[in-house]
Amino acid sequence: MEIKVLGPGCPKCQQTEKVVKEAVAESGVDARVEKVTNILDIGQYGVFGTPAVVVDGEVKSVGKVPTRAEVLKWIRK
Repeated sequence: MEIKVLGPGCPKCQQTEKVVKEAVAESGVDARVEKVTNILDIGQYGVFGTPAVVVDGEVKSVGKVPTRAEVLKWIRK
């Protein structure tokens, strides 16, 4: 599984990355978490607000810090 946290590095983006990493660790799912900070790369996902979370190419959250419960729901299949 590939999870991308999109954002330039603002505090909310950092918090989102932390929440995602904690949820992945808790779930035991084999996932790679990548931080994407380049605005052009972020735009390729059609995302115009950050932070955003993309799971296996699908945008799951835009413009807010998701809860750990939300992230767990996205990654547990």
